[in-house]
Amino acid sequence: MNKKKLIKIVDNFKGKRIGVIGDLMLDQFIWGDAERISPEAPVPVVFVQRESFVPGGAGNTANNISALGGKAFIIGLIGKDIAGQKLEKEFKKRGINAQGILKNSKKPTIQKIRVIARGQQMIRIDKENLANISNQEKNKVIDFISSQIQNWDGIVISNYTKGFITESLSQEIINLSKKYQKFIIVDTKPKQAFYFKDVSLLTPNFQEAKEISGKESLKEAGKAIQEKLNCNVLITQGADGMTLFEKNKIRHFPAKAKEVFDVSGAGDTVTGVFAIALASGANLEEAAVIANHAAGIVVGKIGTAVVLPEELKKRFRK
Repeated sequence: MNKKKLIKIVDNFKGKRIGVIGDLMLDQFIWGDAERISPEAPVPVVFVQRESFVPGGAGNTANNISALGGKAFIIGLIGKDIAGQKLEKEFKKRGINAQGILKNSKKPTIQKIRVIARGQQMIRIDKENLANISNQEKNKVIDFISSQIQNWDGIVISNYTKGFITESLSQEIINLSKKYQKFIIVDTKPKQAFYFKDVSLLTPNFQEAKEISGKESLKEAGKAIQEKLNCNVLITQGADGMTLFEKNKIRHFPAKAKEVFDVSGAGDTVTGVFAIALASGANLEEAAVIANHAAGIVVGKIGTAVVLPEELKKRFRK
């Protein structure tokens, strides 16, 4: 792989416009120290030192695109609550366009609260309501995408099956992408994978690929998804790297992580980086190489983290 070409692609990230559609979450991290066990139950007592907030779910994908110099347009739903206000504030802070966000007083903002002591995650608390968006909300989403899509370089759908992405919304987004000739990269939970026939690329992890395809071997799973959904497939395999199924070609990329501290959000990084690489002139193989390096960087950081262009280019200069 031509390293100069890869560096040039990363240089081209600046200003690329990606629509990111999916389930929005507020990731809250409570950082502290644990020195003793509670007298009330056999659990550690965590003394809180600080708290931090970052966009999670589809917001993390948008955050990665923004951190790499791209322009992310986030489309999703939040509650009319304090968590929603915090999430909007975090998007604004990161330069992410949040005009496509809907607010619903009956569906609170999804939150993932992680307690971390001495670099170890002690517990995660989830707050969520899985009700589907209404037809009226779906129409607002389509109207917004229709008004913006001509100016985008591509689309990412980040579907955590929390109620925002419905089958009819998926179909209308795919139809718009065909009309305006924009690529779509999809990261979805297996139970709704069938919503995404004819997209450009699906990015399941190996376990998800087995569930979607009903096959046990990596090769068979990738090929079965290609046939079922008529799309290219990138199967991520954690410490074993990732494998790209493109038409009749299968290409494996060994993992690039030096140390693994935290895998949370690594899938969002892969889809976000793959999308901005494609928008910047990469072919699927080059985009996979860049995304693989990005995943290797991000798992070496604690928390829902992002990759910076300089970190990627440093990898390719070696």
